[in-house]
Amino acid sequence: MSLLSYETSQNMLDLLQVNSQRNQNVALSSSLGRVLYEDIVAEFNDPQFPTASMDGYAVIYSDLESKSIAILGDNPAGSDEKRTIESGECIKTFTGSKMPHGADTLIQIENVTVDGGKIIINESVAKGSSVRPIGEGYRAGDVLIKKGTKIGFVEIGVMAALNRVMVKVALKPRVAVISTGSEILDLGVSSDNEAQIRSSNNYTLAALFEQAGAEVVQLGTVGDDRDSIMQTFKNALSCADILVSTGGVSVGDYDFVKDIVPRLGAEVIYKGVAIKPGKHILVAQKDDRFVLALPGFAYSSTVTAILYVLPLIAKMLGRSSAYKTVEAKLSEDFTKRSRLTEFTACNVEIVDGQYFVNFRDKKVGSSAILTNMLQNSALMITGEEDGDLSKDTFVNVILLENF
Repeated sequence: MSLLSYETSQNMLDLLQVNSQRNQNVALSSSLGRVLYEDIVAEFNDPQFPTASMDGYAVIYSDLESKSIAILGDNPAGSDEKRTIESGECIKTFTGSKMPHGADTLIQIENVTVDGGKIIINESVAKGSSVRPIGEGYRAGDVLIKKGTKIGFVEIGVMAALNRVMVKVALKPRVAVISTGSEILDLGVSSDNEAQIRSSNNYTLAALFEQAGAEVVQLGTVGDDRDSIMQTFKNALSCADILVSTGGVSVGDYDFVKDIVPRLGAEVIYKGVAIKPGKHILVAQKDDRFVLALPGFAYSSTVTAILYVLPLIAKMLGRSSAYKTVEAKLSEDFTKRSRLTEFTACNVEIVDGQYFVNFRDKKVGSSAILTNMLQNSALMITGEEDGDLSKDTFVNVILLENF
């Protein structure tokens, strides 16, 4: 079996044309987790006028040399302050208030003593103290949030401050997920055969794809029956942008998926990549829809979903990348198990701003050990040309967070 290199497979995936122009308007309050389809541009300065950043007295800086300054009155937050102070005058001004005309400094309440209608200066401040200048936060025309950003709590706060009632977001790609194999039992189904195993792949991948911003169609499980798989795949492709299956792509007598995909009229882009785990992965395209057939073992299917499905979802959402890769230093020696590009579950720690990798509590075994990805794990990448690596070697690591 001829295998593509990992790098070639990723380049081919990146060249696939997807529909990334679909979008919709949603209420700001419903936009959490969605992906922006437009740049968010400031229409005005923030603040639009000099603003007090603390409670105090708005003064002319040169007057602070005086022992006392006369108080003209109060300036509560939200007031449209129109008064202009002259030398020897001040106005009590509160946090968030517009600074009175003529004032260039705010002296904090705790720096003065009030004596009748005057303030006594106990401790002076610098010129411009506690005054937010025009445009301190941003200027009109600034791009505050870029297209392709996944909306979080900060983005919602910034857009609310801009009075964005509605926001344009990328339409969620629809991903159908199915697990194949007669040995698999769905949740809640009673087992009468100890050789059967509980289905987890379809639930793992559904959660992963939802976290990445997709809408998931959960199709459950189907046994190793050619006609059943064929019909399920046809139904999925009628409603989904991406069909993801697990199992049935190897070389066994009951591995029907690899044969069914071409019969659906899909063009096989490639089958077989020199990676561990997941070398039997199949990627195909039918019109503007995609089929990704992944291996059946839990760790293997999850890793290949991250490497091959998440980039397609990201492209459809208009995002520049599907996950974050960082450089890290090995905290211990590493023994490479194959001549393929390997993706090894590891722990990542940050010490003095540097990422470090270790394999504490990670089990060495088959590609079925999904528990190796628990506890904020990451995936360490070692290439085909790499052999065993010694402590302090730098490696690339895929962080499994914030998809």
